Amino acid sequence: MTLADDTRWLDATDQAQLVRSGEVHPTELVAAAIERIEAANPVLNAVVTPLFETALAAAASPDLPDGPFRGVPFTLKDLWAMSEGDRFTNGIRALAEADFRAPCDTTLVARYRRAGLVFVGRTNTPELGLLPTTEPLAFGPTRNPWSLQHSPGGSSGGAAASVASGMVPAAHASDGGGSIRIPASACGLVGLKVSQGRISLGPFRQETGLGVEHVVARSVRDSAALLDATHGPGVGDLVVAPAPARPYIQEVGADPGRLRIGIMSASARVEVAPACRAAVERLGALLETLGHHVETTHPPALEDPELPAQFGALWAINTRSGVKAAEQWLGRPVVPGDIEPLTWTLFERAAAVTADEYVAAVAATAAYRRRVHQWWADGWDVLVTPTMAATPALLGEMAQNPQRPLAPFAVSAKYAAFTSPWNVTGQPAISLPIAHDDAGLPVGVQLVAAYGGEDVLIRIAAQIEAALPWHDRHPTLP
Repeated sequence: MTLADDTRWLDATDQAQLVRSGEVHPTELVAAAIERIEAANPVLNAVVTPLFETALAAAASPDLPDGPFRGVPFTLKDLWAMSEGDRFTNGIRALAEADFRAPCDTTLVARYRRAGLVFVGRTNTPELGLLPTTEPLAFGPTRNPWSLQHSPGGSSGGAAASVASGMVPAAHASDGGGSIRIPASACGLVGLKVSQGRISLGPFRQETGLGVEHVVARSVRDSAALLDATHGPGVGDLVVAPAPARPYIQEVGADPGRLRIGIMSASARVEVAPACRAAVERLGALLETLGHHVETTHPPALEDPELPAQFGALWAINTRSGVKAAEQWLGRPVVPGDIEPLTWTLFERAAAVTADEYVAAVAATAAYRRRVHQWWADGWDVLVTPTMAATPALLGEMAQNPQRPLAPFAVSAKYAAFTSPWNVTGQPAISLPIAHDDAGLPVGVQLVAAYGGEDVLIRIAAQIEAALPWHDRHPTLP
């Protein structure tokens, strides 16, 4: 057995302890991760920009920060998270072909560096993170380590595949409609979408209220500890979440108390696959045995048929904003051949949105947010839902179609129906790897807390992890 084999399934906390104890040098950990990437990436296509030379140099440097994750290998999603001097594309073919380089670290990436993490690569993402699958024309599809014919989800599909395959123990990810939780579900990982304003999006990302950034991980404790290392406002942030009462890592193993938990295993808006519904019901039964009050109930506003249209309007405007940023980096206007058919269609549609229509969409989503939050104000603590209404998609299911450019969106609804509401409401939500379907594909279940309630989610997620451990479940890999 090599060090690459010995450390493959260790979480980031355990890998950091190896360095802290002196058993392993950071360069050895990083070299082991590179060995795993070189073996698995030709099959999975998770890492689209290797950073091996700079990673080894950083790990060997006496200036490597002595943070809580010193020497731990890590990947960055190639969407908005800039790392100075490295190729940066947002999944856009034109930026890839131009070999655009990031002018600086974003606020979050700088915090990762201070935590001692070592970036070994940048991971694949759909163009501008628009779809719950990772198949950009710029780089081709990423494959799910559990089944090479299936998608790892999106938009953090490359990140999830890099963790699920054992390349790295945790990876940067982001979520504007489910893009942390969907890949976590598809790949059997822990995926925490934090509250709006919990982690700074500075200094470049436009704050339109939907997207947040954090990680996909193997363990609840890694997600908590990485949140401790990165949360808090940055210069000029428009939204700042309330500060936690204590470090999030202290919530791991803490008694969550007897919570009032609502179960939502079905919806009038989307058909739920039997495996996804069964996973929710299994978790509901477990939560009852753990002493919680469990009841079949959910915020009535979640059944609002107008939500997709409201979310779609903001999604189109976000897309146009992302394309305009690409134009600045390219130094020229974007033309149809630069971006995918779906992206171009949304880009043009958003240009036709009037000021009155935009204000109405913002007002509608604000009203929706208040209606949903009221359920928690009425005394509920956690809502449990499927993460996805379907098991992982087959690759090609959401392929780009120039004749029907919006067709991928129609297919994507069943994957994002239960995740996208919480980007509108700004609430934290976590996907946990609760089950597998008959084909052996992972099935995640989502838990949602009140705004600012990451502490509640971490406490109950850790309780579930202890009662229903998943650490010994791994895909078969090259």
